[in-house]
Order: sequence, then structure tokens, then C-alpha cells
Amino acid sequence: MVGNNSEPLATSAASGSASAVKLSVRNLAIDYAGKPALEGVNLSIHENEIFGIIGPANAGKTSFLKALNRMDMFDNHMHVLGDVQFNGRSVNKLRNVYALRKRIGVVFPLPVGLPMTVYDNVALAPRLSGIRKRAQLDEIVQRCLTRAALWDEVKDRLQSLGSLLSGGQQQRLTIARALSQEPEVLMLDEFSIAVDPVTTMRIEDVLKELKSEMTIILVTNLVQQANRLADRTAFFLDGRCVEIGTTQALFSGQVKEQKTQDYIEGRFG
Repeated sequence: MVGNNSEPLATSAASGSASAVKLSVRNLAIDYAGKPALEGVNLSIHENEIFGIIGPANAGKTSFLKALNRMDMFDNHMHVLGDVQFNGRSVNKLRNVYALRKRIGVVFPLPVGLPMTVYDNVALAPRLSGIRKRAQLDEIVQRCLTRAALWDEVKDRLQSLGSLLSGGQQQRLTIARALSQEPEVLMLDEFSIAVDPVTTMRIEDVLKELKSEMTIILVTNLVQQANRLADRTAFFLDGRCVEIGTTQALFSGQVKEQKTQDYIEGRFG
């Protein structure tokens, strides 16, 4: 385990086997109109791992996700310094930012269903990429809804508005829509906020299966969710990455910072 906001560039995944670095973050700092939100973040995220991020509100977790796929371009007040490398290339030097966001998908806390049918919500991205054949679109929609554990519930309602689904179903529809772009990295920002416990467990099962196909970054306000899912976990506090380690080590008390232990044990949050 490595703490104090420092991590070797090429470490091993929790399984102990060598794993390629998918995302490398160096000296990342973010401010909003001059107000610091994140500073001095250095970490690496590996292929086919679930990387958990925990910490209280206003710790900089969501800002961190936004920097990974250049969402700062949507916010004139958000300024990002430092370097984020995806597959060895700096995201700041990639010309096609929209292609980057296709490869690094994100699901935010509250589901945002597009004002269209369940089918069209999932088929939109494939259509925009040039897929027109109905049979091919049908296959993509079914595959993505199945991977999001939603197919059995909506297969007879594909032409209904996605906004008519329950909150938990809409969250899974959002995941299916992200999967339709075949991302290499899937980022989830506190997806459990608007989801009931049963649906939360179903989505967790989905993430365990998806891990074999992609890298998952999981920001969660549920400490035990990180314990259940993440291979490694980072603890963010007051705009800094305080500590990173294997989840097993952190949750068994092998921490370098007392604040990490205090947060995991619920002494503040």
C-alpha cells in the first residue's frame, strides 16, 4: 500500500498479477474561478480493475472524474492543471474530445433519461456512429440492456418513454446507454443515491461482471460498497488524495493516515 498522495506509475492490481496502466494522473489540480477543488493528485488506474474513490462531500471526487474525460470543456469556470494520460497519451493533446468521452464513459448520480423511448436511448450512440441496420441495432440494444440487468424488465416496453421507468430502472438505462458506446473505462459517480438497496445490489453484480471487459472507476458515498467491489481504493479529503491502497489492506486497518481509518470507521463523513 502506498499513502500520502503518492503512487508508483506501474503497480500491480489487487490480484497480484501485473496489470497495464489505463489512466495515469500526475500533479492534477483543479479550481473553479480561482477556488481550489483538487490539488496535487498523483495516481494510476489499471486495466480491468474496479478503482474505488471514497471521501466526504466536497472532497473533489466528482471534479476528478470530470478531468479524466475533459468535461472541463463544458464549464468555463473549471480550470485543470497537470497531466492525465489515457493509454499512454495525454488527454489534453487529443484532438477529438468526443471520441475520448466515448472511450471513457460516465454515469452521474441522478439518471438522466433522454426524452425518447427506451430503445432509442440505447440506440442513439450506435446510430450516431453510423450503424443503420435494424438487426444490428436490435442486437446492441438487447446486449446493453442485458449487461445492465434491465432487459427482462423492459423487453416488452422498448417503445415506451425511458422517463416512465422507475428511478432504479432509469439508472440502469443510463448505464446501458453508456455501454452502447463500448467504453474502455466506465466511471460511476455515486450511482446508489437514487437507487433502492435491491437495485443497488443488482448493479453491483453487473459491475463485477463488467470488470473483465473494462476498467471501472467507482466514486461511492457508501464505504462498504467500496469494500465489496473495489480492488483498490483512494481516500479523498479536502481536495487531496490522502491515501491509496488495496481495498483489503485499507479495510483491515493497514492505513498510513489516521484520517483514512476515521473515515472508514464512520467517525466523520
